[in-house]
Amino acid sequence: MSALFAAVEENLAVPFSTSVLGVEVTVRGIDLSPDGRIVALCTRGEFRQTIGLLDLPLPVSAPDGVEWVEAYRYYWTQ
Repeated sequence: MSALFAAVEENLAVPFSTSVLGVEVTVRGIDLSPDGRIVALCTRGEFRQTIGLLDLPLPVSAPDGVEWVEAYRYYWTQ
């Protein structure tokens, strides 16, 4: 898991904007949660929230490195 996290962290171009439950947020980075999941560090103004990478909707014009997010999603669905 740590190797996949490193690949996502090194290759995913942040920041980028996406919509979560109809609200525009900015993904500022990624991190590992205490339970080992990869999470996106999202902001909207002064508010901050982590969202699991499995649940994060990707924008139509996906950022560079999104193939590593897809690899992570594939890993968890197998």
